[in-house]
Amino acid sequence: MYEQASHAMLNEILMELKPEIGNYRLRHFYTRLGANFYAIHSLFHLLYGERPDFKAQMVSLVETLAVRYMARSPQLRKSDLARERDYNWFLSQKWVGMALYCDRFADDLKGLRTRLPYLQDLGINMVHIMPILDCPPTHADGGYAVRDFFKVDARYGTTEELEALAATLKKRDMLLVLDVVVNHTSNEHEWAQRARRGEKTFQDYYYVFDDREMPDTFEETMPEVFPATAPGNFTWDEVMGKWVMTVFNNYQWDLNYRNPAVLIEMIDIILFWANQGADVLRLDAVAFLWKKIGSTCQNEREAHLLLQLMKDCCQVTAPGVLFIAEAIVAPSEVAKYFGEDAINAKECEIAYNATLMSLLWDGVATKNAMLLNLGIKHLPNKLERATWLNYVRCHDDIGLGFDDNDARLSGYDPVQHRHFLIDYFTGRYPGSTARGLPFGTNPKTGDARISGSLASLAGLETALESEDPVAIETAIKTIVLLHGVILSFGGIPLFYYGDAIGTLNSLEYLADPFRANDNRWMNRSNFDWDKAALRHQSGTVEQRIFNTLKKMIALRKELNAFADFDNRQLLNVDNPNLLVFLRTDIHHAHNGRSRVLVVSNFNTDAQRLQLGALRPHGLFQQVAMRELCSGERIMVEDDAVMVPPLTCCWLID
Repeated sequence: MYEQASHAMLNEILMELKPEIGNYRLRHFYTRLGANFYAIHSLFHLLYGERPDFKAQMVSLVETLAVRYMARSPQLRKSDLARERDYNWFLSQKWVGMALYCDRFADDLKGLRTRLPYLQDLGINMVHIMPILDCPPTHADGGYAVRDFFKVDARYGTTEELEALAATLKKRDMLLVLDVVVNHTSNEHEWAQRARRGEKTFQDYYYVFDDREMPDTFEETMPEVFPATAPGNFTWDEVMGKWVMTVFNNYQWDLNYRNPAVLIEMIDIILFWANQGADVLRLDAVAFLWKKIGSTCQNEREAHLLLQLMKDCCQVTAPGVLFIAEAIVAPSEVAKYFGEDAINAKECEIAYNATLMSLLWDGVATKNAMLLNLGIKHLPNKLERATWLNYVRCHDDIGLGFDDNDARLSGYDPVQHRHFLIDYFTGRYPGSTARGLPFGTNPKTGDARISGSLASLAGLETALESEDPVAIETAIKTIVLLHGVILSFGGIPLFYYGDAIGTLNSLEYLADPFRANDNRWMNRSNFDWDKAALRHQSGTVEQRIFNTLKKMIALRKELNAFADFDNRQLLNVDNPNLLVFLRTDIHHAHNGRSRVLVVSNFNTDAQRLQLGALRPHGLFQQVAMRELCSGERIMVEDDAVMVPPLTCCWLID
């Protein structure tokens, strides 16, 4: 019955579309719309079915999809068709990403085109450009306070220059990843300005209140994202004379998705950037999309319904485009952003593996893999046609988002252990060589997150200052170890610009009054091209890191076992310092490299790996295995092998 009603609704909507849409040849569009309309209509009805303007809003939504399809270039439509045929294309092991700031890496978009050879030299073929949309010059939050969703910020260039970059990337078989901030706008956005002028239509785009009654009710259960710098979740706007919800910063107004016009506007924005050549769109702060009194206003079911709608709509107009869920939430919640009760991703095909990132840093501090093993064991299962984005560092702080119960099973008190990690990575713990700073400290609980570059947190800054060659080698090994895990774990490894040449903390941000109170800018430094040139000079720190990572990336691309088809098996071994998992090429079982045993030693001493637990899996049937990265033979002695300190080994028979 409902399907019949949905089909009838589709026919009615098509009759009401603008004449110019009906006159356009839209064969593939109508085919995809028919295939997805039942889901779109059902979701839209769940969210907005009680509204008297429901049908008018549905017409507006379908018109938006059609207009953006009409504007999609023939080349992008061809790419859509190819990716529909090869729908698991992004699960291949050949993709290796890097996140970078356009201006800090290469000045602007034109400059970035000239710097692509550096990325290709390393082996990067997926480029995530941090937010480049128009923002106010001061209150920009690193690009996440958007003033105009349809305009590239003049500091980076123009939309045409972005299209030229996208075309260049496609010629080089490289993917373009762009950000769309879906949760909020800058208070200088046109919608906010019109709301300030008293236009009720645009006040309804936000959560706006005349007095504190409703804000205070929300605040009873809403946590603070930035308690030190932006306490509370509401800001009084003098011009408007009202309170407005501002979960992140007082100049970022949260969008009200209870209003379907907001969703349609955002889908239009998403499709606009898909049409500029983006292969992947990173949707920022998706966990916050739906606000509900009496809840934390995070991870609400309606937020997932909104993401499903965005995905279904994109499937109609630009099916070759993937979504990344930027949801830095509890481990039990992360996998829900792929979509629940499904095989294929219904929301986002890719999600940040923040849990793995946090656990890797725990391994660095504790010099063991106990919590890392438990955390991976309890990591939620992903869907078949979905994958993790695995990373060591990013533009943000490091949150210690591991599961408390896993910490207890590892023998730690969760609160005390987090305090230890904060002390360790800020250099306050005796013997620590890390150089980070606490970020977002909560004075009520003592909780904090950690800022700092990978190299400085791994001890390289301290080692270089002391000119200690052993300490320098230890830091380099730590950097390579962490990347070795993300390259072999299963999913898309995402490097962070500067990490491949050992970039240290930058204190330049302290001279900028608009950034001085945000120490995350210490790991958002300007890329040092003179330092990068040292990667070609034998024996330099830069050369030792870069060349090792370059070789590992090249090897990864050759190993079908590293593609992501639920083919990772965590193995239990009797050594808490080791992380051991088996990767299997499920499509080419008779290939000589059909299985790779990944063994990571987080201790600063060599560790003994007993082979008894591995033999049931058919491993080490011979007297030796070959380590792919070094080419060395790993010999068996007394039914065990010795794993070198701070090393990620990729072993084959």
